[in-house]
Amino acid sequence: MPTLHDPLIIVTDLDGSLLDHHTYRWQPAKSWLKRLQQQAIPLIICSSKTAAEIIPLQQQLGIANTPFIAENGALVQTYTPHGEPERHYTGKRYHDIHHHLMRLQQRSFHFTAFADLSTEEMARITGLTPHNAAQAQMREASEALIWRDSEAQFHHFTRLLAAKGLTVIQGGRFWHVMDQQSNKGAALTWLLSHLQQRHNTVFTTIGLGDSPNDAPMLEHVDFAVIIKGYSQSPVILQRQDREHAYRTTQYGPDGWCEGLDYFISAE
Repeated sequence: MPTLHDPLIIVTDLDGSLLDHHTYRWQPAKSWLKRLQQQAIPLIICSSKTAAEIIPLQQQLGIANTPFIAENGALVQTYTPHGEPERHYTGKRYHDIHHHLMRLQQRSFHFTAFADLSTEEMARITGLTPHNAAQAQMREASEALIWRDSEAQFHHFTRLLAAKGLTVIQGGRFWHVMDQQSNKGAALTWLLSHLQQRHNTVFTTIGLGDSPNDAPMLEHVDFAVIIKGYSQSPVILQRQDREHAYRTTQYGPDGWCEGLDYFISAE
């Protein structure tokens, strides 16, 4: 098992993982966050949230100006050696995705995209404050939606998206439409290669997530923590090293801490 003295990187989902699914609180994980900071272990956020949401959260967590993955891997932010932020996009940008979705709405598919909601409606549906709800709508390379149609229509919907090079994945709360080339696993692979070259170090990685959209990320880390979640679909991993994957008994940040307790040796 790795220790706090090894060259570690922790990669984490947010909603339902580091953040409580209902309250969005991260404070139950405060002791572990402090330990990671004391050992200078990078904490990489890998989330469906937007960059506009992640950056202020990083400041709250004490990890400002560190790389992150946003919008389920459609966007990666890194920093130059001089500390300047750099955005990397893995596929189509928001304008093209939104354009295709509007055309599908006109073809009588019933769904509500984030762009269809007012800030007040968004806050009511998500439980976010109006300010945070507005940040969640500041999307750059994906769109989130609430499906309101039949299962048969959904399968037709996904086929039409695929014809345009798009895919739809299930998050903890919403469906996310993005470029077929974009996912958390591909984004993480690229980011780890970037960081390992820059630091001339091979890192041991621990990933934590609770939803099906976290599976690609959890397949690409050395140790995977599947946090007990509320998604109707289970997180299914294909990896063969079962001893390197752990399913928690607790939800949210309590499960997050449980996973780190399980994999990181106290020695």
